[in-house]
Amino acid sequence: MIAGVSLHDLETDPKGCCARLYESDAVRWLLDDQLHPGGERLTLRLARLAGVAPAARVVDVACGSGATALLLARELGCVTVGVDLGARAIEQARRATHAGARASFLLGDAEALPLPDASFDVALSECSLCTFPDKPRAIAEMARVVRAGGSIAIADVTADLDALPAQLRSAAARVACVADARSADAYAALLRDAGCEPLAIEPHDAELRTMADRVEARLRLARMLTPPGDQRERIQEAAALARLAIDAIARGNLGYALITARV
Repeated sequence: MIAGVSLHDLETDPKGCCARLYESDAVRWLLDDQLHPGGERLTLRLARLAGVAPAARVVDVACGSGATALLLARELGCVTVGVDLGARAIEQARRATHAGARASFLLGDAEALPLPDASFDVALSECSLCTFPDKPRAIAEMARVVRAGGSIAIADVTADLDALPAQLRSAAARVACVADARSADAYAALLRDAGCEPLAIEPHDAELRTMADRVEARLRLARMLTPPGDQRERIQEAAALARLAIDAIARGNLGYALITARV
């Protein structure tokens, strides 16, 4: 059981489980409320690589509690719409939206976006595509809602899956953005298959290592504070996964990249 989600749930409904996990208080504490490597700095870098300009319309796919959509609206002056499968996350995002903010939020599935064709300049997704069961469908949906000449911007974990130990290819590792990640070149190929032209692939592996180190340290603290029992064993297992991930990053088998493409 991970934050109220069982391994059986992870295997039968990975998409819904990921949404529930990442809106949970436990996971947000574990990640120090920074749900992707590099935080705001890399979000703004990704937006600039995608050519986000003032008044641009941007959809944030799998927006979580809305931090990125609100940041882009505030810092870059664009109009943002966040879409997420987690009802609690959407409620949190709407509560965080102050009067006059150029951001709104919808409950919806990345593989069936509740949005009209060609209605955005940019579709952006951070640390989420790696968790989607049907990646081609999700990318096709992003391409559908972006106008011709617009951009798709993806920030995600990259992986050489064949080089990873079995533990990092398990159902539990899927929600840690590892087990179903792809190489940067494979993500670019998915974009090409959707009719898009890849423009840039920018690696940021050091930011992933920083996040993995922080998660591992927090898991060690949680284990120290948790009484003996099943929950402590689950924390120990999670810490072991974190250590394996740190080793895989050091070996170059896990990384993080910003990827942009023209529609």
